[in-house]
Amino acid sequence: MKTEKILVTGGFGFIGSHLVERLLKDPNTCVHVVDSMVTSPIDLQAFLSRVQGDGRLTYDIITVGEYLSHPDLPRFDKIYHLASVVGPVGVLDYGGRIVQSIVSDTYAIAEYCMKESARLCDISTSEIYGGGRDGYCSEADAKIIPPKVTVRLEYAVGKLACEVALINLHRLQGLSVVIVRPFNVAGPRQAPRGGFVLPRFIRQALADEPITVYGDGKMIRAFTHVEDMVEGILSVMERGCPGEAYNIGNPANKTTIAALAQKVVEITQSTSKIVHVDPKKLWGRFFEEANDKFPDADRAINDLGWRPKHDLDSTIKDTVRYIAEGRRD
Repeated sequence: MKTEKILVTGGFGFIGSHLVERLLKDPNTCVHVVDSMVTSPIDLQAFLSRVQGDGRLTYDIITVGEYLSHPDLPRFDKIYHLASVVGPVGVLDYGGRIVQSIVSDTYAIAEYCMKESARLCDISTSEIYGGGRDGYCSEADAKIIPPKVTVRLEYAVGKLACEVALINLHRLQGLSVVIVRPFNVAGPRQAPRGGFVLPRFIRQALADEPITVYGDGKMIRAFTHVEDMVEGILSVMERGCPGEAYNIGNPANKTTIAALAQKVVEITQSTSKIVHVDPKKLWGRFFEEANDKFPDADRAINDLGWRPKHDLDSTIKDTVRYIAEGRRD
């Protein structure tokens, strides 16, 4: 059987590292990772010692732009493009440059894919919906740009601009591309750095510290286990219709942030008290909470056969085990 060569940008990030690990389970797959390691949550050497195995994983610690500027690049059959700044806190230091980074990297990847006839899976964001219909987000819905300009909006607009460009490149120049819109991914390896809520709650609960809920805690989310997300990404790459976007998220895990905090306390059997805080006092005036959001996942479920397997409790428990063990691999 022919060996498939795959490039994963951002492959040492939270989602990317799980994707790389899953891809390497196929003995006929070779994976090359490009990652600057700026936001990576893993201990690289620990990760490599566990997954590198027979040498089918190679990597460059470099930006996407720097890597693609090399004159003699190998040919890849597929590219998963995950590299990007991310997170409600993680984006704050890059305001004014986020669109530039997202767009320039995505165009460079697209040009390579058209030149080499590679198939591209671009990882976008559920924030392109701008909150959808009271949080409900379907691929058939309008993409909403709210009136208030924020750093978080720059991230969403950059991702949306790339979606539009990639779809037009497919229609007009034959780019083979599919797009994933992830919804609130959580699980082992996710770090609180970047502003991610579940690992923050768990670390506070395990230390019996106050659990800090931002605002009134009524924000609606639908958390998706990272392993389910990876299976969804693979399904979109393998069976998705070129030029189309797919929501990947678990609507059954819909919850408020306040209810999530209470569930973390119960699962960890913590003595932590839940307190409500103003996030702007913690992160500054440019911090913005996301709109309510939960997915219509029918398209991925019905058209691609994707099925999320992890409920909210198992997602929390898997993350608790990982954090309690102090792992970074």
